[in-house]
Amino acid sequence: MDQYYKPEHLPNFSKIGAGNPELAAKFFDYYGAVFADGALSSREKALIALAVSHTVQCPYCIDAYSKECLQQGSDLEQMTEAVHVATAIRGGAALIHGLQMLDQVNQLGM
Repeated sequence: MDQYYKPEHLPNFSKIGAGNPELAAKFFDYYGAVFADGALSSREKALIALAVSHTVQCPYCIDAYSKECLQQGSDLEQMTEAVHVATAIRGGAALIHGLQMLDQVNQLGM
């Protein structure tokens, strides 16, 4: 069955620069710098990336950062906890917008 998400695309990500190699090189240089050890370790950055991958719902990123987290020494419990942190923030963001609804209901006098 044909599907939109194709796991075989992920290893070919570097080919995205075919249309504009200069911009692709700038992106990949930036990307590499972002994920280098700094104030946060590469392991911590991979866990953050995994959590963000779930909030933006990118299956390519989820695959890539699940693998990266394991390679950086994270275990399933840590990875799952990172996903739950992202879930809590995403859920809280949805709930806080409920105040917009309450304001609107109050303005309409319902």
